Amino acid sequence: MCRLTAYLGPPVTLAELLVDPPHGLLRQAWAPRRQRHGTVNADGFGVGWWDRARRPEPARYRSPRPMWADASFASLAGLVASEAVVAAVRSATPPLAVEEAATPPFTDGPWLFAHNGAVDGFRAGAAARLRRSLSLARDAAVAGPTDSEVLFAMVLDRLDAGTPPGQALAATVKAVAAEAGGRLTMALGDGTAIHAVTWGEDLWCRRGPAGDVVVASEPHDDGPGWQVVPDASVVLAAAGEVAWDAL
Repeated sequence: MCRLTAYLGPPVTLAELLVDPPHGLLRQAWAPRRQRHGTVNADGFGVGWWDRARRPEPARYRSPRPMWADASFASLAGLVASEAVVAAVRSATPPLAVEEAATPPFTDGPWLFAHNGAVDGFRAGAAARLRRSLSLARDAAVAGPTDSEVLFAMVLDRLDAGTPPGQALAATVKAVAAEAGGRLTMALGDGTAIHAVTWGEDLWCRRGPAGDVVVASEPHDDGPGWQVVPDASVVLAAAGEVAWDAL
């Protein structure tokens, strides 16, 4: 499985968001506190961030190494700052490969996407069935072997058709649940908002005093304000606010 963190708010360095908190994503890579499936998240990590004054597309750093073993990330995390970040550490679902192409977050245009969970029977027929539902363009763009990237392609097809982001996530969950089932908690960002859906794996949210919002697989500290999102919910975080509705 995975742990994910998404942030919106005043500029924060990657170190302040992911490394420095006592239970931040770096620690969740080797000692998650609330993970129900898997034990460690050592099969790669990725971080994406936006500088919308320069371009609408995010930058992204990914590695198949554990987060704690990547000296290059450690050297840049204290210097790179952003108002919007999506990051994840990965625990690969067997028999999926450990490689950069399989590592979240996934990106297309202005979007960053991360998934925590697994599609049931993905290697036993569900992958082929789900990919048959994709447009030719989105199917051709799937570069890696993971269920997460197929889910992202399904979301993108719906965005291409004009479906709002939260509804695109919800429609994808319903389609996959009907076809295969699984744990389908996902987060999607474009630098201005975080859209998410919970399905079988937890998400937590916190609105901070500086107008910042964090949406994460688990709290990165023991401070006040963290709320668990009910299962089967669609989440919207933007402009210092966070809210959710039933899927």
